[in-house]
Amino acid sequence: MDRLEFQPTKRTPYVLLDPSGKIKFKGRSIPEDVSLFYEDILDWVIAFSSLPPPMTVVDIELEYLNSGTSKYMLRILRKLKEVHNDGNELKINWVYEEGDDDILERGEYYASILGLSIRFIEIE
Repeated sequence: MDRLEFQPTKRTPYVLLDPSGKIKFKGRSIPEDVSLFYEDILDWVIAFSSLPPPMTVVDIELEYLNSGTSKYMLRILRKLKEVHNDGNELKINWVYEEGDDDILERGEYYASILGLSIRFIEIE
């Protein structure tokens, strides 16, 4: 399984997918074609979740995500939950800017509907 890294653009976030167990999303996510951007990422996560390392750390630091991204993020997190369900350690850090209740609430929504333990980290 290859390590994938996508550099950020004005419309897409920085993404790191490392088979050693490090996954990161950072920036804005408003791609014109959401499926074009996220389908390869979702495919990687599906493959990763079938044979994960003992510990996976996911850092999500999105300052904005559109509705299409939100749907893909839900699918990605749902697949990553299988890593935890299979007895491996899964740590999810949801980083949001101070006062950004929309992003915080999005993370809380994912945690509640997926039954995931997410660590919320407020930054200035």
